[in-house]
Amino acid sequence: MYPLVELLTGLLFVGCYLDFGFTQTAMKWLMFTCLIIVLTITDLRVRLLPDLVNWPGFVAGLFLSAVVPPDDGTVFFLSVNLFHRAPPAPLRGFLDGLIGAAFGSLLLWGAAKLYKVARGREGMGFGDVKMMAMVGAFLGLRGTFWTILLGTLLGSVVGGAIIVGLYASGWQLALAERASRRSLGTVNNLRWAIASQYQLPLGTFLGVAALLVVYVGPVAEAYLAAKFLS
Repeated sequence: MYPLVELLTGLLFVGCYLDFGFTQTAMKWLMFTCLIIVLTITDLRVRLLPDLVNWPGFVAGLFLSAVVPPDDGTVFFLSVNLFHRAPPAPLRGFLDGLIGAAFGSLLLWGAAKLYKVARGREGMGFGDVKMMAMVGAFLGLRGTFWTILLGTLLGSVVGGAIIVGLYASGWQLALAERASRRSLGTVNNLRWAIASQYQLPLGTFLGVAALLVVYVGPVAEAYLAAKFLS
């Protein structure tokens, strides 16, 4: 895994240069990329999103959003419509990052609480909530929304495929047979129940989605704008 992660990091750095050149914007997204790679791989390997990465990343995100505001416009829109004036760009960027952090973290926190009420067990670690606070501080409201949407969609598709693959491959067959001999159910039903309980690292999918928003999002927006104008 180590050389693959190093290769991925190098490719993302090249992509950052191609998208943003040698600019302050590039420095912001290089910092974000490093944080996301650490969180994504750590969650994939050990199902952990360390506070040592999330909280300093959150602070760095707010600072860098003040220097390079997110491509968001939420604070500008609210300020102009409510107060008929726009705050300075650094304050606007800081507030956009703060709103993005609040939106991302509170949305996942609410989803985790609803899941626990509905299913009676934990479905999401609090690390995911803190990770989205960090992501939101960099991306703002719009980027955070797309990250959660793409991350959960990607997790659902990949997770469903993994569960089906585990079931088809006979994963934990011996355990299901022992449970069936104890009259706990049929082997196939038990195998499906075991496979469906496989825990997937949501933080990994959110991290992949965040990188897509940063690197693919601007290209996709430019393409769609060109198609629309033509």
